Amino acid sequence: MRVIIDRFEENFAVCEKEDKKIINVERSKLPTEAKEGDVIVIHGNKILIDENRTKSRREEIKKLAEDLWE
Repeated sequence: MRVIIDRFEENFAVCEKEDKKIINVERSKLPTEAKEGDVIVIHGNKILIDENRTKSRREEIKKLAEDLWE
């Protein structure tokens, strides 16, 4: 399952699934460098940051924001 970290609330990461549903993931189960906006892959007990998708998503958001101000 692939989700995006929306925000952190206490000991949980509030994450959005591809179908827009929200799930909570225990912060202690995430990689220590995980931050808001990261795309993470949850496969069983293993959670990894999808560096490529995170980077392309950040670039897409940056471009959209720049287009708003043109």
